[in-house]
Amino acid sequence: MGSNHASLQKNLLPRHISLMAMGGAIGTGIFKGSAETVSLAGPGVIFAYTFAGLLLLVVMGAIAEMAIVYPNTNMKGFIQKAFGSRVSFVVGWMYCFMWLAVCIIEVVVAGFFLQYWLPNIPLWVLSLSCAALVIGINMMNVKNYGEFEFWFAGIKIAMIMVFIVLGAAILFGIIPSSESNYLQNYTDHGGFFPNGWMSIFSALLIVMFSYGGSELIGVTVTEAKDAERVLPKVIKSFIGRIVLFYTLPILIICGLIPWNELSDQSSPFVQVLSMAGLQGAAHIMNFILITAVLSAANSGIYGCTRMLHSLATGGEAPKSFGYVSKSGVPLYSIMFSAVILFGGSLFALVDQDRVFTLLMAIPGFVVSLVWISICLAQLKLRKSYPKEPSFKLWGFPYITGLTAVALSVISVVFVFNEQNRVSIIACLVVVAVLIVISIFKFRNVDEKDTNVKEKDVI
Repeated sequence: MGSNHASLQKNLLPRHISLMAMGGAIGTGIFKGSAETVSLAGPGVIFAYTFAGLLLLVVMGAIAEMAIVYPNTNMKGFIQKAFGSRVSFVVGWMYCFMWLAVCIIEVVVAGFFLQYWLPNIPLWVLSLSCAALVIGINMMNVKNYGEFEFWFAGIKIAMIMVFIVLGAAILFGIIPSSESNYLQNYTDHGGFFPNGWMSIFSALLIVMFSYGGSELIGVTVTEAKDAERVLPKVIKSFIGRIVLFYTLPILIICGLIPWNELSDQSSPFVQVLSMAGLQGAAHIMNFILITAVLSAANSGIYGCTRMLHSLATGGEAPKSFGYVSKSGVPLYSIMFSAVILFGGSLFALVDQDRVFTLLMAIPGFVVSLVWISICLAQLKLRKSYPKEPSFKLWGFPYITGLTAVALSVISVVFVFNEQNRVSIIACLVVVAVLIVISIFKFRNVDEKDTNVKEKDVI
C-alpha cells in the first residue's frame, strides 16, 4: 500500500503521541478562547467543557478500539473500511482543509504575540517567519519531530500546571491579595449561569474548536511503536488530562476575576499572573503563548501532511503526496502545506479580525463532522471485526450512538448560528465540491468494492 520509495517510520513513542495530541488540542482555544467562552456562558461554561470532554472520550475510545483491530490503519482507513472510498475521500480532504485553516490561525496569532516584543516589524513578516519555523521542524525525521513537539507541548502544559497551583493558592488565601472572598465570584454577577442554560450551547462551538486536534492520535497510529498495546493506555490518561487542563484553569479564572470583567485585550492567564504579583509575568506568559500556538501549528502540519500521505496511498490524492523521503518525511505533502501556510500567513496584510472570525468557525464545524464519522465507523464495523479487540468501548451501541446524535445536533446549531454563517457556508461548499469529485472519481471503485465484499462473505 505504501509508495515505491521509503515508508513512514514507526518511531513515535507513547510520550510523543500523548503530547502531540495535547499539542494539537491546547493552543489558541484555551489561552485566548477561554475569555470568549467565559463571557458567553459565565462560570457555567465548565459544563460545556465537561460535556465536550465526554464526547471526546467516546470518540477516542472508538479510535483505540478500531486501531487494535486494524493495525497500521489510521483514522481515514477506519472510515474507508466502514463507508467506502467516497466518504473517506471527503472526510480526509476536509480534515486537511481544517488543519490548514488552524495552522494559518496559529501562525498569525504567533506573529501577533511576537509583536509585543517587536512592535516595529510588520505582522505579516513575523507570521511568515513562524510559518517557516513550523515547516522546518516538520522536515525533520519523525523521531526528532516527536522530540521537538514533546518539549514544545511540555512547556505549555507545565505553564498550565503552575497557573493552576498559583491560582488555587490565591483563591484559597494562601497567597495574600487585595480581596478576601473570591469564591463569591462564582455566584455573584448573575449566578453560575448568568446568561441561562442555552448559553452553554453557544459556548460549545468554541469548545469544540478547542478540543479539536485530540483525534490526531488516530493519525499517529501508522508511525507509533507498538500501537496496539500503547494506544488504549495513552488515550485513557490523555482524556483526563485534557479535561483537567481546560476545566481547572477556567474555574480558577472565574473565581479570581468576575466573569463579566474579563478583558478581551490580554489573555486571562496574564491577568491572573499579574494578580499573583509576578513581576515580568507578561513576558513569561508571552513566551509561553508563542510556544503554545507554534506547537498547535506544528501538530496541525503533521496531521495535515500525514492525512495527505494517507489519501495519496489510497489513490485519493495526487500520487506525489505519497512520496516519502529517506528520513521518513512525506516531502511533497509538506511542500503543498507550506505553500498554503505561507499564502495564509499573508492574511496578516488584510483585515485580521474579520479573517480570524471566518477561520475560527471552520475547525469547530469540521471537527464535529470528523468525530461523527469516527463514531459511525465504529458502530458499523464492530459487528464485522476480524478479531476480538483487547480494549472495547463500553456501553456499545448506545454510548456511541448518543455521541453521534449529540455531535450532529451541535453541527446543526453551528449552521444556524448567524456569527458563523459565512464560514459554515464555505465549509459546506467545500464538502459539496468534494462530494461531486468523489462521485466521478470513484464510479468504478464502488463496483469493485461490492464484488470484493461479496467474495469475502462467500
